[in-house]
Amino acid sequence: AAWSLLAAAFLAALLLLRRAPAPRPGGAGLVISGLFQDLIRYGKTKRGCGQLPGWLRLLQVPKRWFIHFYVVSVLWNGFLLICLFRAEFLGESFPSWIQDMHHALGRDSQSKDMGNEHFSALLVLLLLWLHSCRRLAECLWTSVFSSGVIHVVQYCFGLGYYIAVGSTVLCQVPTNARNGKKLSVQIYWYHVIGVMMYIWASLHQHRCLAILANLRKSRSGKVVTLSHNVPFGDWFESVSCPHYFAELLIYVSMAITLGIHNVTWWCVVMCVLFNQALAAVLCHEFYQKNFSSYPKNRKAFIPLVF
Repeated sequence: AAWSLLAAAFLAALLLLRRAPAPRPGGAGLVISGLFQDLIRYGKTKRGCGQLPGWLRLLQVPKRWFIHFYVVSVLWNGFLLICLFRAEFLGESFPSWIQDMHHALGRDSQSKDMGNEHFSALLVLLLLWLHSCRRLAECLWTSVFSSGVIHVVQYCFGLGYYIAVGSTVLCQVPTNARNGKKLSVQIYWYHVIGVMMYIWASLHQHRCLAILANLRKSRSGKVVTLSHNVPFGDWFESVSCPHYFAELLIYVSMAITLGIHNVTWWCVVMCVLFNQALAAVLCHEFYQKNFSSYPKNRKAFIPLVF
C-alpha cells in the first residue's frame, strides 16, 4: 500500500508538471508553484525554478551528497543480506527487532511456504546490495559533481528509500523463515533471465554514467570543466536519460528474479517508473532549452515511447 501511494504521488507530480497551466503573476498560486518546482527539481534542472527566496535556499544540500544514499544502502542492505543468509543457510534467528519488523510488514506465517521464494528474495537482496556497491563506487571514482543542489526533503527521501526497499525484499518471504531448516537452492528460469537482464542493464547504466563524466574530463582523465554538454553514445542516441531507463530495467529484472508474480515488488517498480520519468522529463526539457542543436529524435526516458 505504501509503495502504491508513493507511485501515485510521483505520477500525480508528473501529470501536474505536464498539464498544469502557468500560474498568474503574484498571489498564492505563484508561491505554491514555486514550492512544487523546488521539490521536484534537483541539480541542473533547478535552474527552471527561477530565483528562490532566501529561506528556501537554506533547505538545499549539495547534490554530491547522493553518495550518502549508497553508503546507507550498502551498510543496511548488506546487514539484511547477512541476516537472511544466516537464517536460510545456518538456521539462525533474525535479531528480535528485525523479527518484529518482519511480522509487522511481512508475509503471514500461515501462508504457503515455497522454498524458491526464499532463494529468490536472497538473490534479489544480493542484487540490490551489488547495485548499491556499484553506484557508490561510481559516485566516488566515476561521476563528476558540479555545484548543483537537492532539496533537503529529497535528500531525506533518498536516505529512507534504500532502507525501505531492502526491508521490502526481506518481507517477501514467509515470516517462519523456514523454521530452522537449511535452504535448498533451486535455480529456476526466471532467476537466470532476471540476473542476465540485471547485468545487461547495469553495464549500460555504467557506460552512460561514464559518458556523462567524460564530458567534464580531458583525455587524460583530469576534470577540466563543470559545465553541461550534450552527451552522445550508447543509449544516449535514443533517449536523454538512459541511466534512468537502465535504473527502471534493473528493478524490472529484480521483479523477474522474484518470480514475476510478486505484486508488492511491481508496486516498487511503478514507483521507480514514475520517479525516474519525472526526473527524465525535467532533464529533457533542460537539454532542449539550453542546446538549440539538441537531437530532435531523442525521447526523454523510454526509447521510441516517452
